[in-house]
Amino acid sequence: MLRVALPNKGTLAEPAATMMREAGYRQRSDSRDLSMLDEENGIEFFYLRPKDIATYVGSGDLHLGITGADLMDESGSQVKRVIELGFGASKFRFAAPERTEDGRDWKLEDLEGKKIATSYPRLVRAHLARNRVRADIIKLDGAVEISVQLGLADAIADVVSSGRTLRQHGLKPFGAAIAASQATLIEREPRPDREETVEVKSAKQVFTARVQGVVYARQYLMLDYDCPEDVLEEAKRITPGMQAPTVSPLMQKGWFAVRSMVSRSCANKVMDDLAALGVRAILTSEIRSCRAVDGTGIGI
Repeated sequence: MLRVALPNKGTLAEPAATMMREAGYRQRSDSRDLSMLDEENGIEFFYLRPKDIATYVGSGDLHLGITGADLMDESGSQVKRVIELGFGASKFRFAAPERTEDGRDWKLEDLEGKKIATSYPRLVRAHLARNRVRADIIKLDGAVEISVQLGLADAIADVVSSGRTLRQHGLKPFGAAIAASQATLIEREPRPDREETVEVKSAKQVFTARVQGVVYARQYLMLDYDCPEDVLEEAKRITPGMQAPTVSPLMQKGWFAVRSMVSRSCANKVMDDLAALGVRAILTSEIRSCRAVDGTGIGI
């Protein structure tokens, strides 16, 4: 039985559950449930605090988990990234009142000797050490933004998405991002003394392939169009697809039906370029899931 950890709350919880449903897995109907057995697919889901997921996976108690990349790094657990899932994007940054005591914009070196409140002391210490800045780190489990207003800290280091919460407390991010994060599928670091059974390996491959299929489906659209023969090669160059486009002759001589996957982010530009060539009946459609093979031959 494959054991997988999912976030039980927070910004990653519902998107992770939605992705599991799109991959064909049952999910809990009551948010208070801490586990859910999907017997048909041979998998049991455990709903845990996002901060704890890397610890459980790193210890080997669970085979796979979904958590933020920043939380994975902060945990120090022996885990590795399997797939970046494309949601929950954020940046981890320093923030402080808009001006220093002498009226300047904050710079990283201004943190020398200051008190910094954060829920991610490991990441902050490593970043400061790389930049040769010494500061006092104050570990908090939440509500980091209020620490400056209460006089506990001079600055904070926290996850920033929209920045709305920082502005509410009179804080402004500064300096380069300490780290960038998004939801990530993780597994335990492989070692010779941690050999998995054939059944677990096989179950992990199936699960990973399903999840990667959903990620790809969200990134790509299926594009169909009718193309005259004299511009077919140029059209194929514009729409190379994952491996190569599918090309079939139409009943009308000199015309071909072409089907190819295109990146969702540039689909409209591709359609414009095809139309300029004289291509007709250009249509896009959603992809619910897919399977592909990467350069290593591993199913994704």
